[in-house]
Amino acid sequence: MSNIAIIIPARYSSTRFPGKPLVKIAGETMLSRVVRLAREAAHHFRGVEVYVTTDDSKIKDHADHLGVTCLMTAPEVPSGSDRCLAAAKQLPVMPDFILNLQGDAPFTPMDAVKAMLQSFTDNPDIEVVTPVHRLSWHDLDRLRASKQSTPFSGTTAIVGPNGQALWFSKNILPGIRKEKEMREEDPKGYSPVYQHMGLYGYRADVLERYCALPQSTYEQLEGLEQLRLLENGISVQTVKIDVPVGQLQSGIDTLEDLTRAEAMLAAQDLMIARSTT
Repeated sequence: MSNIAIIIPARYSSTRFPGKPLVKIAGETMLSRVVRLAREAAHHFRGVEVYVTTDDSKIKDHADHLGVTCLMTAPEVPSGSDRCLAAAKQLPVMPDFILNLQGDAPFTPMDAVKAMLQSFTDNPDIEVVTPVHRLSWHDLDRLRASKQSTPFSGTTAIVGPNGQALWFSKNILPGIRKEKEMREEDPKGYSPVYQHMGLYGYRADVLERYCALPQSTYEQLEGLEQLRLLENGISVQTVKIDVPVGQLQSGIDTLEDLTRAEAMLAAQDLMIARSTT
């Protein structure tokens, strides 16, 4: 049986939004929501443990309150992936597979986490796994509109026939030469564009190799750490997730994101209330 760790990196310091993991969304902290998500996903598999890793005592205190093991890591650790590796090395036994579940992404679909765990369970030789979802025409339009004001929001993925990632970009790929005809044929359907969900699972030896590599050329140009994997010949297997049209998938990076998240939850609660009356 494989030894799997879901590790949640949670930083208190943030230029745009200090203290994010402790901020409450509809009465529950962001970190609490992510821990609950991880625990619910882990419940469906054997040999999966959930951990938080941070460099801040306030977050450790909250993790202790939630009853989840918190592994302290140094403030100078450069990225979430490096922090996951530093945390995993503190465990009595190094996990076979490490799933990096960001502490500021409380709306990560449960299906995405489960699909990643299932991929490794089915194929322990897998190097890296990450989820993508196909954008509806409606959501493709939303992404294009978002990029008018924030060009580096949203990452798209090119996926090969075997599900392996061929490339990732902050540009919208692929270009669609016959988009008008495709839209007319199926206006409420899905575009050929896949959006990357920014969630990674690594075989432990691959994570160590990745963290030891210098930043790669296209990684620096695009600001996408996953390009370091592809530029160094490390295979990235995608899992395709179904996401309802218009559903929030992004992390919480700003106060505006928090406001939108609370509005979304309020709308969902209203729909549930109406359906039960």
